[in-house]
Amino acid sequence: MKTLSARHARRAGLAAILLLLPLVLQSLGHHWVRVADTSLLYVMLALGLNIVVGYAGLLDLGYVAFYALGAYLFALLTSPHLTDHFAWIAALFPNGLHTPWWVTIPLGAALAAILGILLGAPTLRLRGDYLAVVTVGFGEIVRLLVINLGHPVNITHGAQGLGLIDPVRILGVDLGQPLVVADHEVASVTLYYYLFLTLVLITIVICQRLQDSRIGRAWMAIRDDETAARSMGINTRNLKLLAFGVGASFGGITGAMFAAFQGFVSPEAFSLNESVLIVAMVVFGGMGHIPGVVLGAVLLAALPEMLRYVVGPLQAATNGQLDAGVVRPLLIALAMIVTMLWRSSGLWPAPDKTQAPGSTGHSM
Repeated sequence: MKTLSARHARRAGLAAILLLLPLVLQSLGHHWVRVADTSLLYVMLALGLNIVVGYAGLLDLGYVAFYALGAYLFALLTSPHLTDHFAWIAALFPNGLHTPWWVTIPLGAALAAILGILLGAPTLRLRGDYLAVVTVGFGEIVRLLVINLGHPVNITHGAQGLGLIDPVRILGVDLGQPLVVADHEVASVTLYYYLFLTLVLITIVICQRLQDSRIGRAWMAIRDDETAARSMGINTRNLKLLAFGVGASFGGITGAMFAAFQGFVSPEAFSLNESVLIVAMVVFGGMGHIPGVVLGAVLLAALPEMLRYVVGPLQAATNGQLDAGVVRPLLIALAMIVTMLWRSSGLWPAPDKTQAPGSTGHSM
């Protein structure tokens, strides 16, 4: 009973910290609340990719394509771009599209899932490095397609991106505008924080249920030994496609939230570096372990901003001769190298269930 009470107390304390965090950060400036918002978006992306990489063992370096699909779909359906460039759409919607979020988000998730299945279908026989190369090409194809769909028919506005995207409105509350509660102003970035936090909690619950389900155990069997899993009667083909589809749907939802939050999307936000960063979050935190993935995503999303306080004094000490654009990535890379040498399975790896109770074994 004491253990159960302590667990409830820890959860209550964590909930209080998460709820009060944006209000504290808001007093320091909206920049830090935006950092928290961005970290939550990366947590959702990392949890979605963890289904593919951590559960099913499929190395996907093109995950950013689903992120881009959700973002551009939301942008096209809520911005004036389509009605400004296509007369027949303007005739059908004289007041603009302004599609509500409860339509665009499920639609983005569904289309991303379909795209994930289409990606997975021709790559079922590929493993390891070969699968990684194919998924990298897929991600780059989507990014280049977004750029080139600006001409001759202007669908995506090309490299210039799409702006004037509608914010999310829930129960009459416009998250793009500050909200006054009891003479206290709650900033727009803080409202989005609570929305993203809710989505992260829902994502964690879904991932936990999947992990403990027969599907999750089958994914892990495929990850550990696909040949043995197939010999035990597991339909590896369908389960791999399901992993691609489910993981991609989370990417589509996160992309839609990113577009609503930023109010602007462009192809530069969906480069190969973003895919590599999301994979690094999963590996750095601990593949297949939800708390580890969350920790890895938060650290790698927030660390660049925290390092500003390290690089700034170094620049001042060297009369500005140090380039922050070089020093910050270098410090992040060094931190990751040292950490992975110290914890090769990630900062918070999944517990080894095959280890005898009471043993003190650890990852090398």
